[in-house]
Amino acid sequence: MTRRIVITGMGAVTPLGVGVEESWKKLCAGESGIKNVTQFDASSLKCQVAGEIRDFVAEDFLRRKKIRRADRFVHFLLAATKMAIEDSQLIISPDDEYRAGILAATAIGSCKTFETNHELIVQGRMEKVTPYTIINLSANTAAGEMAVMCGARGTHHFLQEACSAGTNAIGLGFRAIKHREAEVMIVGGSDAGISPTLMASLDNLGAIATSWNDQPQRASRPFEKKRNGFVTSEGSGVLILEELEHAKARGAKIYAEIVGYGSTCDAYHAVAPLPSGESAVKCMELSIEEAGITPEQIEHINAHGTSTMANDETETVAIKKLFGQRAKEIMISANKSMIGHMWGAAGAVEGIFTAKTLQEGLIPPTINLDEPDPKCDLDYVPHQARRSNITFALSNSFGFGGINASIVLKKYD
Repeated sequence: MTRRIVITGMGAVTPLGVGVEESWKKLCAGESGIKNVTQFDASSLKCQVAGEIRDFVAEDFLRRKKIRRADRFVHFLLAATKMAIEDSQLIISPDDEYRAGILAATAIGSCKTFETNHELIVQGRMEKVTPYTIINLSANTAAGEMAVMCGARGTHHFLQEACSAGTNAIGLGFRAIKHREAEVMIVGGSDAGISPTLMASLDNLGAIATSWNDQPQRASRPFEKKRNGFVTSEGSGVLILEELEHAKARGAKIYAEIVGYGSTCDAYHAVAPLPSGESAVKCMELSIEEAGITPEQIEHINAHGTSTMANDETETVAIKKLFGQRAKEIMISANKSMIGHMWGAAGAVEGIFTAKTLQEGLIPPTINLDEPDPKCDLDYVPHQARRSNITFALSNSFGFGGINASIVLKKYD
């Protein structure tokens, strides 16, 4: 008998706010979380904007000792985990502890910890380097902290898979339940990569937006003619996945159902996508095939939509190849126009927003789409959210290293 997997809890920390509901409300209103960088002096950089988390109070979620010892990305991950568990009202009993697993992810990891402690070395203050540096740099320990928080002793993994990490965490958690490794999976991603080293590297790579320092909310412009790079941001998203009968037995509320997952690799370039879009097409095909539906049934796509020239063109090409003439009928949203690129958290947060889209019948807009790129000529739901009662949605993540991930979500009935 085929096992069905549903989402029963969600937690998020995003540039739009702390919590899923606040972030979702602002997303649908077309508000941007992109502002000028305040975490360090960015005046020497060409790009001086980012999606910072400004209203997060770690003490609301964690003890002071844990805050001192853990990296900022871990703070976000544990806060999102706590919110997701509370939202789902999940209590893992001794009978279930080995049937509940963790699958978390990051792209950047503990860069804050490294920079802070490396500066102490440079200053000749080795004795001040925290012994917790090595624990934080072993980024998988963040998943161990999640397990401690919720008492999950089952299958346990931590991914570092660039911009596709969060979506792969959802997809592999889905598979773990589908293949009877678990009844419950706590999955998600987190990153806190707004740092001098990271942004200087991206600056020199020519990957991030440089034309909007005086208008930061306009900097992230997926599919728009004047886009010139993505906007780095930070945060976390965590979802509780459950086997349907397990969820129903405890009276859990259900946001949406996960029905398909696909993963491929471009095998092409470290940062540039395969121009033909072939691997992205195959990735989407695999997720739709596992869902047991046809491409004609996909009504909404939550695009990777980074606001780089190459990604937006390639994703558009891939969508056209897979969906043909019907591509122009599909409503496509680019959440990154408002939240920036949350790296390993991106796919997890976008998965959460896709579940909310299905639940509420509201398609979030793509903002800053003032003059569409002629090569990007699909329906990206510009400027304003749109009401539409849809059944199937696809969420894409295409990351550095050519790693691609797609999931198909279904409205729960």
